[in-house]
Amino acid sequence: MRQFDLIIDGKKISTARHFDVINPATLEVVGKCPNAETSHLDQAVEAAQRAFVQWCAVSDAERARKMHEIADALERNMDELMQLLTMEMGKPLVGYQGIGSGLEVGGSVAWTRATAAMTLPVQVVQDDNDAFIELHHKPLGVVGSITPWNWPLMIAIWHVIPALRTGNTVVIKPSSMTPLATLRFVEIANEILPPGVLNIVTADSGIGSAMAKHPGIRKIVFTGSAATGKQVMKNASGNIKRLTLELGGNDAGIVLPDVTVAEVAPHIFAAAFNNNGQTCAALKRLYVHEDIYEQMCTALADIARSVVTGNGLEAGVDLGPLQNKQQLDLVMELADDTRKAGGRFLCGGKRMERVGFFYPATLVADVSDGIRLVDEEQFGPILPIIKYSDVDDAIRRANDSCFGLGGSIWSRDIQKAKALALRLDCGTAWINTHSTIQPNAPFGGVKESGVGVEFGLEGLAEYTSMQTVKIVK
Repeated sequence: MRQFDLIIDGKKISTARHFDVINPATLEVVGKCPNAETSHLDQAVEAAQRAFVQWCAVSDAERARKMHEIADALERNMDELMQLLTMEMGKPLVGYQGIGSGLEVGGSVAWTRATAAMTLPVQVVQDDNDAFIELHHKPLGVVGSITPWNWPLMIAIWHVIPALRTGNTVVIKPSSMTPLATLRFVEIANEILPPGVLNIVTADSGIGSAMAKHPGIRKIVFTGSAATGKQVMKNASGNIKRLTLELGGNDAGIVLPDVTVAEVAPHIFAAAFNNNGQTCAALKRLYVHEDIYEQMCTALADIARSVVTGNGLEAGVDLGPLQNKQQLDLVMELADDTRKAGGRFLCGGKRMERVGFFYPATLVADVSDGIRLVDEEQFGPILPIIKYSDVDDAIRRANDSCFGLGGSIWSRDIQKAKALALRLDCGTAWINTHSTIQPNAPFGGVKESGVGVEFGLEGLAEYTSMQTVKIVK
């Protein structure tokens, strides 16, 4: 078990107090995390402000080179980062269909390389006898990153790398539940970056809200719950910070009757249960046409009964524990409420009798809108399967949510599926897949699922301000 330090201005900074990081599979302490005070945050912001003066002047090509060096370093330390992720978050090293710590670290490397290869060129808006007008993208200054516990390293990369790539400096605060891999990432990156460009503060409470209010931070990028996102937005209003908020989701998938159930069921299961359902854009409500409803229920239940839930450090484990007791309690509460409402449990439905926050893959049939499991974001390994007869009604029910992160249509008729997908009220609509994101395609939500987008040139631009330069001839 290692005791970590803060990293501010390129130096390790010890704190008077530390807090424990718990392995959700064993409930053992796996790391000691520094408990920062607001004075440490002030130091980190000041260091980032000083570093910004030089970093924003570094050439675009040099910043890209540094990002590639970070990707190389992450790759060299892949095994260590995978171990840290599994111990603090619970996800298996490999996992069901390869969705585990290996995918998270490998994805972090790939995302870093892809972002390094992007650039925001100067755009000529007008060039005629009247005027010459250019549009420039300029870095904002200090970016504050607040990351969640479900994909701690990957989401840190999503926040940090585009911020650095565009010439900003960063102060990051990871979740107190899963800070270890992020602390190690910042250590690794600081061997490559100039001092103060990337700083990390960790605490068991209070620092996130202080970051959102801090006058020295020009932008907050936050991934987490809608409730917390609203508070971040409120706190950030004091100095009109820029915001990117990727918040909760209650993604619906609609399965048309023309699919081959045996072919799509494994993909639907993976979309719903990847990371044990603890993914913002996981499939969380499954609407299945009545003609194939029972067949789909049987196919998914067969898969659920075949997966192995256990300690993610052990070989052959498909799904790990839930990351924390609060999330486990929510899943159990939703299951009990669904049972009282008459839901038919096809498999699972009870906490596993073993040490750790374990709950089996659970499927519930014969439920509909109006119960908590369907209307709320469960963020765990329990999926409601809802029968429909009319696809227009299914679209209406899918859209009848305060969330709008993602949605999917499953069909062999691609043109029909595309027409239906365009009617989904969400930021990303998938066809014959779900929750599959990539670094060159913008990703973000509508309604209470967030503000702004990540990924692609559009996401990169969110870390900049636009300056118009007009020359009258």
